[in-house]
Amino acid sequence: MTNQPLGGNELARFSGPQTFMRLPAQDGPEGLDVAVLGIPMDIGTSWRSGTRFGPKQIREQSAMIRPYNLQTGAAPFDSLNVGDIGDVPINTFSLSDSLRIITKYYDTLLKSPMIPVALGGDHSLTLPILRSIAKKHGPVALVHVDAHADVNEHMFGVRETHGTVFRRAYEDGCLQADKVFQIGLRGTGYGADDFSEAAGWGFSQHLAPDLWHKSLAPLAADIKEKIGDTPVYISYDIDSLDPAYAPGTGTPEIGGLTTMQAMELIRGLRGLNIVGCDLVEVSPPYDTSGNTALTAANLVYELLCVLPNVAYRS
Repeated sequence: MTNQPLGGNELARFSGPQTFMRLPAQDGPEGLDVAVLGIPMDIGTSWRSGTRFGPKQIREQSAMIRPYNLQTGAAPFDSLNVGDIGDVPINTFSLSDSLRIITKYYDTLLKSPMIPVALGGDHSLTLPILRSIAKKHGPVALVHVDAHADVNEHMFGVRETHGTVFRRAYEDGCLQADKVFQIGLRGTGYGADDFSEAAGWGFSQHLAPDLWHKSLAPLAADIKEKIGDTPVYISYDIDSLDPAYAPGTGTPEIGGLTTMQAMELIRGLRGLNIVGCDLVEVSPPYDTSGNTALTAANLVYELLCVLPNVAYRS
């Protein structure tokens, strides 16, 4: 018997456990196919802080989500045992120590045969995750949905921040560069090479203006074909969405993706060999309505729906 989210007719949705989708809380990944965890940190941010509160509010807003995806037929809890294993105990006074803690935590976590799904937290957390993922799977493919390429050389002289993640991951050999897809890039920069340098490494970049008014289903199909059976990590920055949909984030950029495009993209990745994913940069203080976290929770659910071996009902 797999874990099931607590239903709204069993206990009112505004009560009960403060876990993702009110799933059972567990001390570790034993017996799980998917482990949901929080990484509540914002010490890697460069503009607006507050993402340390992201995991808690994503969990809170996820209480609204029901287990069956009416639109796609996905029933992830029919076939996957999913649990919430709590938060990584980061050092909120030290970014470098927190990154070390996250890698060590994932090294232990990945000894179990399950898929980790992280709730962020700022984007710097993805680097230590990728370092650990690569130890187990070798260099992986990457689907990175974001307003920013996060390939800076440094920020204030610091080499490991939320804006340097994928340069460091590339340099560390965590990624198969010809199977890295960055989607939704836009905004202003410091020079023409802000994006183009990573393209020279082999990264495939899809700028937001090229995606305006289009379905992302064809793009997802193309990505899926190019990645094939290669193990893939998905990193989803909520600022990939236009701030009209997700204002509660640290570095908002106008002209972003819509929630409908976000769902199309994720749903189109079904069938990939996904070995981990994260949803990052939700900053609750900048959206007191909770809508950004509600959107984030639903996108995490959509990610659960496309993981390997998810059951689909007719």
